[in-house]
Amino acid sequence: MSKKPKKGDEEGEAGTNAAPKPGKKKLVMIVGAVALLALGGGGWFFFLKKPSAEQLAAAEAAATAKKPVTFVEMKDMMIGISAGGQQDRQPIIKIKVVLEIADAKMSEQIKPLLPRVEDAFQVFMRELRPADLEGSAGMYRLKEELLRRVNVTVHPAKIDAVLFKELLIQ
Repeated sequence: MSKKPKKGDEEGEAGTNAAPKPGKKKLVMIVGAVALLALGGGGWFFFLKKPSAEQLAAAEAAATAKKPVTFVEMKDMMIGISAGGQQDRQPIIKIKVVLEIADAKMSEQIKPLLPRVEDAFQVFMRELRPADLEGSAGMYRLKEELLRRVNVTVHPAKIDAVLFKELLIQ
């Protein structure tokens, strides 16, 4: 009868023919260490490298360069506002507004929409009372509300400021 080889004999024969393989844990640790060193070196270079004098000068010039501002003048508007209670006659506001735009190209897109902007202004201002416009706080609130309404009307274009050239309440 033939003898069966023992388990130890089979493993011994296979072990002599092949070189021992490093464990998977060792391989993962080695690759991880190399990757960590590469990332650390790249991060050190990126964050600790000092910019040259030319780069600093270019950054300062870009920060101080002023972009040209464009102004779009709207028509004069005379709007009857709500009477403040026991007044005999209806108060009237005469207003002249200029829109400030950072981009000159946008001004050409906004000009065809000015009738909509005027309508939005008039609808809002008809509901105002003289008490709403008292003092600098009232003027500031009016300016902010008109800016919000004009930006909604001309979206996706953007108006930077609403400037009053004239505001008269009678």
